[in-house]
Amino acid sequence: MNAEPITQNADALIKPRRSSPDQLAVTVAERLKRLIAGEGRSFERLAERSGIDPNELSRIKAGVAVPTLGHLWRIANALGVPFGSLVASKERRGVLVIRRNEPQIIGSADRHFLSRPLFPFDSQRPVEFYHVVVGPSHIEQAEAHAPGTKENIVVAQGSVEIIVGKEPAVQLDEGDAVDFLADVPHSYRNLGVVPAVLYLVMSYETAASGEGAG
Repeated sequence: MNAEPITQNADALIKPRRSSPDQLAVTVAERLKRLIAGEGRSFERLAERSGIDPNELSRIKAGVAVPTLGHLWRIANALGVPFGSLVASKERRGVLVIRRNEPQIIGSADRHFLSRPLFPFDSQRPVEFYHVVVGPSHIEQAEAHAPGTKENIVVAQGSVEIIVGKEPAVQLDEGDAVDFLADVPHSYRNLGVVPAVLYLVMSYETAASGEGAG
């Protein structure tokens, strides 16, 4: 694939300020420290279960390395917590405004797949909402999520192909939606030559520990 990084092509769709990567690193480090300290977890066990190199994981825990989307999913699955508990705004009451020019961007290693949380973490409501941008002609392979995890996606711009496990590929055009269990490997493919925009709702079968919300 010869897709250019979508950070170069999606300025009108997601406008991250320069400090966003540092903010993400700090947020994840804070949540990770609390989660490791709780319920008898250990750093060594997390490294083993997540398959992340201990040195790399140590840098993420210290807040000096920005975790990729892949890192975060492996950590969440290894800890048995919702993905959003690692990245979303703190749980709170009242009105929370998330400004377009102040997003917290989570990206794949090559930055061709960007995800922006649009929700505060709520330990009592295990539902998450994301603004997703997929680079031109890019295919993003996702590992199986926790058992019972469901994704509902609507395409706001472009055309994409979704493959879930061994099911036949489905093509979604602007305005189309799909609902599927994401506890098997799945993929998102942008069929066009410009970034595709998706809105993704992720829900979990059961609520996990809310320790990561602090």
